[in-house]
Amino acid sequence: MSAHRELTAVSADGTPVHVEVHGPDSAPAVVLAHGWTCSTAFWAAQIRDLAADHRVIAYDQRGHGRTPPSPVCSTDALADDLEAVLAATLAPGERAVIAGHSMGGMTVLAAAGRDRFREHAAAVLLCSTGASRLVAESTVVPLRPGRLRTWLTRHILGSRAPLGPVTPVAKRILKYATMGAGSAPHLVDSCARIVHACPRRVRHAWSEVLNLLDLDHGVRELRVPTAVIVGSGDRLTPPVHARRIAAALPDCLGVTELPGLGHMTPVEAPELVSGRIRALVTTYTQLKEGA
Repeated sequence: MSAHRELTAVSADGTPVHVEVHGPDSAPAVVLAHGWTCSTAFWAAQIRDLAADHRVIAYDQRGHGRTPPSPVCSTDALADDLEAVLAATLAPGERAVIAGHSMGGMTVLAAAGRDRFREHAAAVLLCSTGASRLVAESTVVPLRPGRLRTWLTRHILGSRAPLGPVTPVAKRILKYATMGAGSAPHLVDSCARIVHACPRRVRHAWSEVLNLLDLDHGVRELRVPTAVIVGSGDRLTPPVHARRIAAALPDCLGVTELPGLGHMTPVEAPELVSGRIRALVTTYTQLKEGA
């Protein structure tokens, strides 16, 4: 699947952010922000589905995919990068549906109070994300909640160890941690290849940011209509996060809890996620004149 076009958005600190734009230039815009250890490849199903009649803008978070690493890893940097992408791809005042998965959702929360985000966000979809207490509430380690589980989780997620080749054992581990038990082998393989491509230094640096994450204020700042999706079997950001975010959002369109699915909802339930984005576009964005 080739990009319709590629461009580079320059972030506030000079980091060049790799951006792909798929679909007709006159179509309503959708912006996709991927999560930790992923890349634009994570959104392949949504790009394929939506690009027929939407302008789909996907970008690589810093250090991921084709965006180079930066010494600066912070939620403010994530917000800077998203603002740079919006400025580079949307006309002044043009509004888009913005979808974020996991760290991409945290990016949206980090940017929620910023002027450029508010200028361009028509509606938001938060997939499998959280705003705070990520390590304490993760259920990747099958122990009761408490200090031991939190300590073990932090060290597992923050490991500096290389992930190595995509072996059957590696795929089993990834499936357990990030996907539902019923996930098809080809989807597990696809996710494993994406995650294993993330450099270990980048993986570790961003794990430190996630460990300290506190974006509860960003939830309260996110004033556009926002839909929330989570898998009931999500071990990285369990449904407690989705429910807490929904309760604090100024304009929540509801939580969709997907039975048996894990953390990788756009890959595990591609039609549902694409359909939810499509519905938000239909309801909340105005087509540009002549579209």
